[in-house]
Amino acid sequence: MIRKTCAKELDTLVWSKSSYSDTSNGNDCVEVASTPGTTHIRDSKNIEGPRLAITHHAWTDFVSYLSEH
Repeated sequence: MIRKTCAKELDTLVWSKSSYSDTSNGNDCVEVASTPGTTHIRDSKNIEGPRLAITHHAWTDFVSYLSEH
């Protein structure tokens, strides 16, 4: 279940990207921001584009899966 996020909350998100994002194009990455109960994900090349919001548990599972593969 995804918690609904209000527009005001989206305006105040603090975005960060991985320190592993060190390609020739520094914008080739996803960025994440956290709110209580939700992790927001966006493409750093299109910051005004679509965003994905998932639970912290789903994000933790995803990152754990990536670290294993």
